[in-house]
Parts: sequence; structure tokens; C-alpha cells
Amino acid sequence: MRLSSLLIPGLAFTAAAGLSLVAAGFAVTTVERSTETAVRQSLDAAGHTWAEVTADGLQVLAEGTPPDEATRFTVISLIGSVVDAARIIDGMEVPPTKGLTPPRFSAEILRNDSGISIIGLIPEGSGREAMVEQLNALAADGSVADLLETAQYTKPDGWQQALDFAVEALKLLPRAKISVEAGAVSITAISGSEEAKHQLEEQLGRLAPPGLRLAMDIAAPRPVVTPFTLRFLLTKDGAQFDACTAESEASRRRILDAAQEAGLQSDTDCVIGMGVPSPNWARAAELSIASLAELGGGSVTIANADITLVAAEGTASGTFDHVVGELETALPRVFALHAVLPVPVASDTAGPPEFTATLSPEGQVQLRGRLSDAALRTVADSYAKARFGSANVHTATRAVADLPADWPVRVLAGLEALSYLQRGSVTVTPENLELRGMSYRKNAPSEIARFLSAKLGEAETYDLDVSYQEPPAPKDQPIPPELCEAQLAGAQSESKITFEPGSATIAAESAGTMDRIAEVLSRCGPVRLEIQGHTDSQGRQAMNQNLSQARAQSVLNELRARRVVTSTFAAKGYGESEPIADNGTEEGREANRRIEFKLIRPAEQTQTSDDGSSPEAESADDAQETPEE
Repeated sequence: MRLSSLLIPGLAFTAAAGLSLVAAGFAVTTVERSTETAVRQSLDAAGHTWAEVTADGLQVLAEGTPPDEATRFTVISLIGSVVDAARIIDGMEVPPTKGLTPPRFSAEILRNDSGISIIGLIPEGSGREAMVEQLNALAADGSVADLLETAQYTKPDGWQQALDFAVEALKLLPRAKISVEAGAVSITAISGSEEAKHQLEEQLGRLAPPGLRLAMDIAAPRPVVTPFTLRFLLTKDGAQFDACTAESEASRRRILDAAQEAGLQSDTDCVIGMGVPSPNWARAAELSIASLAELGGGSVTIANADITLVAAEGTASGTFDHVVGELETALPRVFALHAVLPVPVASDTAGPPEFTATLSPEGQVQLRGRLSDAALRTVADSYAKARFGSANVHTATRAVADLPADWPVRVLAGLEALSYLQRGSVTVTPENLELRGMSYRKNAPSEIARFLSAKLGEAETYDLDVSYQEPPAPKDQPIPPELCEAQLAGAQSESKITFEPGSATIAAESAGTMDRIAEVLSRCGPVRLEIQGHTDSQGRQAMNQNLSQARAQSVLNELRARRVVTSTFAAKGYGESEPIADNGTEEGREANRRIEFKLIRPAEQTQTSDDGSSPEAESADDAQETPEE
């Protein structure tokens, strides 16, 4: 009895405790579920579906991968609005952030007579100390201003070769500004002449490494013209310039307008140069040409400030006096006028004294006619042999007395003028010097007119009839770059370069096309080309970009295997970024899968992304990659 009375309360107490635990468990589970539900609803409503929430008693564990710290803080705050912030356990992990976008590296080098300065921002490891040593060697007095700043970033592609090229280019340019960026160099410089300008452009083009974008702006100063000469003729056959010189574009336009008013029909240009004797040069030329037109014919020659106006034979003396008087009054003060009205020469059965020299296309020269004495004959023979070669001169002249006192000067001036021609003749008479023939030099008439005006004097007359002819092209002359580009495109017109499906391997059937392209390039000479690879839009963008680059490189390698000089070629893939047809059709996609050969022109500049970031990764539910065929 005693045992039973004690057992029953104990069992009752145990049962009550068990029931309490069960009830407490249900209560805790209910609280956890309600907490999870409330927090998840709040997060879903805010768009944070990536966050996972687990309730463990009174604690709330937040897990997931927020895109950044700001989003992580927002989620913690949002959970804290549902439950007590002290109950939150932060299990979220923010992925490490990408490195900061590197700055735009650039440098500018200036060189003049005062020294060299370099300024800009360059990446570490660019060889700054070695570069400054090279610049110090170029500056004779060691005056190099180093204003460079460096940053701890990896050197971008093409940076080092661009910087090294800039230093090498500076060795050829005593006065220049060179701007350097990754893969691109821009040069602004001054050369001594047009010839020096073209030589510098050719040297820099050869020096530039393949793939470098090179822009050149090299200026050549205006030539110094002495004497500053203009010669205008008006005959019954029309008007023409033997020489035309101006000091500016505006002056050139005024002179040509005056000549057109006087009857000039042909296309003529004026040499723009330095050395004008007066700022009123164009005004003097306008007045002189207008006066010649009023006379109806003749010639006008301006050499520096001396003007010689020769009227046509038969001009009325009254008209001549009136025109000359008006011109003398209107001319600017510095110019001096010498006017000539030819007098008809009485007939002479013996004929006038005459000296003639002829130059054949083969370079043979014959001297005939009259010279004043044996000494002049020896001098003329020696002068001609010095100019045209000892084996090419045949002299058949005779000494005659009573020739004009200036005969030796006129003869030697005529021989010198003849040397400007490829073929022709010069005739010297007491009244005139006449030069006729053909030259390969476009400015030969102007140069001859300046020379004769300086040697014969203002009162002497001469006639020029010099034509221009394009010099024959060398037999091995390379075809022009633009024609080379067109022929390369034509080589693919019948059968373009194709590749194995999804591969950078050139298909066997394209071997003939590659042979034709190599043959065209062998006739192009040194030309800067970009071999461009293009794909259609099938597959991912990054994959197509890599495939197009590999295909362009394969073509470059094939050309090297065919012994084509490729030092000035660059291979670049453009992926699907430049379609030429609709990617929605098979025909369009086939057209977009192509290789193109494009000239690298100086004005082109590299197009780069502002932030240099790579394309964003595709999401997990993107379409499966399908390489192009």
C-alpha cells in the first residue's frame, strides 16, 4: 500500500513533464516557422530572392551571396525590421570585388632646340630610367625635363612597344611632339623640305612595329624662292604662265583670277614660297597682267621688284605709251617698270647671228652656230661636257666677230637652261633666247624663268615652250597601297578563305586562294595591313571573338609560310561585331564568316573600351554554346 501511494504521484509527475516538453517543442517549432515565413516574405517582397533564412529557436541565420556590401547591409536591416536585431546571425558572404579599373596611361614627349621634356602617367615596369638615359643622350646639353608619374598597374597590351617606338622615332625628329598611348602613337613634327617630309614618313612607317596605330602630321616649310619670279605670256594662241610664284594662298588666288581675266584657260598653279620682296606682290602682278591684256599681247616678267613688260610686235605706240603710263602710276612704290616696244627688224640676207644647242632623248648634245671667239668656244664646250657628260657633247661652232657684248652670258645661260630638260633645244639671238622642249619636272618652267631672269637681267627677253611629262615608272615599282587592298579583295571574289567547322585551321580547298593572295602581296611592296577575322553571331560573343582572332592569326602564319614579308602586318579578330549580312539566314551567316585585308591608315586610331572591362558572364540559364561552322 505504501509503495502504490508513492508510485502513482511519481508517474503522474513524469507524464506531466513529458506532456510539457511535447507542448514546448510544438511551441518552438511554431515560432521558428512563423519567423522564417515572416522574414522570407519581407525579403521576397524586396526582391532579395537569393537570400536563405533559417530559424533556430530565437536565432535567425541569414545565408546567401549578396552582390555587394550595400546589398548585404540592406538585407540585415530588412530582417531586423521583422525580428530583434540581436537574434540575427549573418552568414552571408560577399564575393571579392574586382580590381579597380586601371587609369588611361599616356605620355607626351616634346623636343626642340631648348631640349626634351616628357610628361604623362605610365605603368611601373615601363623602363623609365633607361628611357630617360636615352633622352639625355639625344639632348646634347642633357636638358631633359622628366615630369612622368607612375602607377602600380600591369602594362596594357601594346604600351611598351608604343613607348619604345616613340623614343626611336624621336632620334629622327629634332623638332617634334610625340603622343603615346597603348598601341597608338601620334607624331607632329616639322621637316626641312617636302623631300625630307616624305623621307621621314617612309622611315617612320618602316620603323613602326606591326599592329601599332601610327598617325603622322609632318609639316614642310614653304621653299625660299629667289628671285621671286612671275612670267606671263599672252599670244594669239592664248595665255600661259612660264613661272608663277606667290607668298600665300590668298595671293595665289588673286594672281590666277587676274590671269583668267586676261584669257588664261589652262589649269595652272602658283608655287607658294618665301622671299616675296613686298607685301604688295599680288597687287603688282594683277596690274601687270591687266596691262598686258590691254596691250593685246606680249609678255610680262617680274623678278623680285623689277618688272619687264614687252609688248607684242606691231603694238601701236600710242596705246603702248598710255598703258605703260597708267601702269607706272598704279604700281606700288617698291616696284620698278621697264617697258619694251619691239621695233621690226629690217631684212638681212645674211641672216641674224645665232647659236643653237640641241638635246636628244638619248642625252646627246650638239652645239652649232656662232660664238664670239675661240675662248668662248672652249668655255662653252667644257661647260656642256660638265653638264651633259664628256662623251655626249659634239661641238660644231665657229668664231665670228662683232657679236653683242653679252653673247657669252646668253650662251652659257642657255646651256644651263637646257640642262633642266630631258629633250629640247635652245636658240640664242641678239634679240632673244628661246628654249623649247620637255621636262620630267613639273616646276621646270618656273625654275628656268627664275634662273634666266636672274642671269640675263631685267631688260632681256626670252621665250619658253616647256612641256611636262610624267617620268616613266620603274619596271619593278610596287602597286599603290589602295590598289593592293582592292586586288586582295578581288582574290577572294571567286573563292574566299574558309576554315574547318568551329576551327582556326584553313580548309584545304582554300590553298589556291592563299596562293593568289600571296602573289598579290609580292607585288604590293611594303604596305601596312590589318588581317581581320569575322564570324557570325552563333555561339557566345567571347568565343566568337577568340575564334576570329585565331583565324586571322592562321592566315598571317600561312602567308609567312609562303615567304611573304609580314613585318608590317597585324592580325586582329572582330568576332561578330561587324556583320555585313543578316545573321538570321544561312546565306547571311556564311557571308559574315570572312577574312578581310584592310590598310592601316595613319589617321585611324585604336578604339578601346572606356573602362577596359571584359564582357559580362552569361547567366546559368543561357543557351548552350554552339560554335560557328
